[in-house]
Amino acid sequence: MDYVSTRGSAPALDFAGATLAGLASDGGLYVPREWPRFSEAEIAGLAGLPYAELAQRIMQPFVGDCLTPERLLELTRKAYGRFAHKAVTPLVQLDEQQWLLELFHGPTLAFKDVALQLLGLLFEEFLGRGDGNLTIVGATSGDTGSAAIDAVAGRAKIDIFMLHPRGRVSDVQRRQMTTVLAPNVHNIAIEGSFDDAQAMVKRMFNDAAMTDRFAIGAVNSINWARLMAQVVYYFAAALQLGAPARKVAFAVPTGNFGDVFAGYVAAKMGLPIERLIVATNVNDILHRALSTGDYSQGTVTPTAAPSMDIQVSSNFERLLFDVGGRDGKALAAQMAGFEATKAMQLTNAQREGAAALFSSARADADEMSAAIRWAFTECGETIDPHTAIGLHAAHTAGIDPAVPVVTLATAHPAKFTEAVTAATGQHPALPARVGDLFDREERLVDLPGDYGAVADYVAARASPKA
Repeated sequence: MDYVSTRGSAPALDFAGATLAGLASDGGLYVPREWPRFSEAEIAGLAGLPYAELAQRIMQPFVGDCLTPERLLELTRKAYGRFAHKAVTPLVQLDEQQWLLELFHGPTLAFKDVALQLLGLLFEEFLGRGDGNLTIVGATSGDTGSAAIDAVAGRAKIDIFMLHPRGRVSDVQRRQMTTVLAPNVHNIAIEGSFDDAQAMVKRMFNDAAMTDRFAIGAVNSINWARLMAQVVYYFAAALQLGAPARKVAFAVPTGNFGDVFAGYVAAKMGLPIERLIVATNVNDILHRALSTGDYSQGTVTPTAAPSMDIQVSSNFERLLFDVGGRDGKALAAQMAGFEATKAMQLTNAQREGAAALFSSARADADEMSAAIRWAFTECGETIDPHTAIGLHAAHTAGIDPAVPVVTLATAHPAKFTEAVTAATGQHPALPARVGDLFDREERLVDLPGDYGAVADYVAARASPKA
């Protein structure tokens, strides 16, 4: 399996190369040259496998010759052995149609752990085959940062620099990053929004002054390997609910589009998905794009669901490339226009291709709170604000009652105590394994929203390529 850039001019790479590169050299994102596909019989044969074994089977076609099946299975068992629930991503039934897929049983209580625990091991595996060092530069709207830091803290040949928007992540999210004091971990709070931080990261990948000296890598969902790992739990949930004989719909709280794009990949692989419901908060660029074709950047509005406070969804480019005919040159021109004007209209092919599988919904603060209360009072389940936005979308999607609808529960409610307590009257407690979080020492640096200041900080502390 080799990987090509969505913008058409970067060299193709194998799985190991794409994993270590992150962003393509032409500014695009790597995708497999073709989608592997399983037959109905092959999918049926996956039922009942332990999660780590299912992960190995789903991911092996993407890995190709870079890892043997035996080695990949060793890595998946190690990655998912740290999860607090034996099922790794358990399903919880809410009512006759609605289900939750709990993705927060990893070490940092968020869905990002499912991919990043494995990605950290992949980085270590591939770096161990040579003499090079990797400088990970990432931006986080909340959960990616802590999950990535946990996955690579203390690992040889890796430095990680994680940017977050100052004052725009929850206290728990911030502390899960800043209380990791490993010498290879650098937390940077910048003035501005997540989109500002993400733009700096993308700029660094294309800054020759940095890339000539450092091997810049990505842990954000621009990294293909992270997306690949997220495909697995769509299979896990659907198999438990009767796939391939029965279709399943998924409602996905969405900011950067990576999590829901993993569902699209699962569908391309043959998983019978009825619909992927993209759930946004008031920062609704994806809802506007999918419902009207208008992909125009607005101003980020801070909300109680900070991981969705995004107005530029990087992974949307992967979908536009795939449904638009895989024309890298045309997409590069389209994205250049968007980057210049902050506005873009989807082509007819892109709109029609997306509409075949995707729908979308937008939830405001009141609708989010109502969904938290419904889950609590009617089902006895406490959910976080992001999951609540997904559940609101699930309830309003108009899916056939015979089709189960799975909402991805993306974070533990204790990461967002203020919003949950306001909606339910109950204060969600942190699990015992992270209960001392607020007693730990913090370490971070405050920098202005200026690319030069961030680049200088990284350059002064990162290890050169070799």
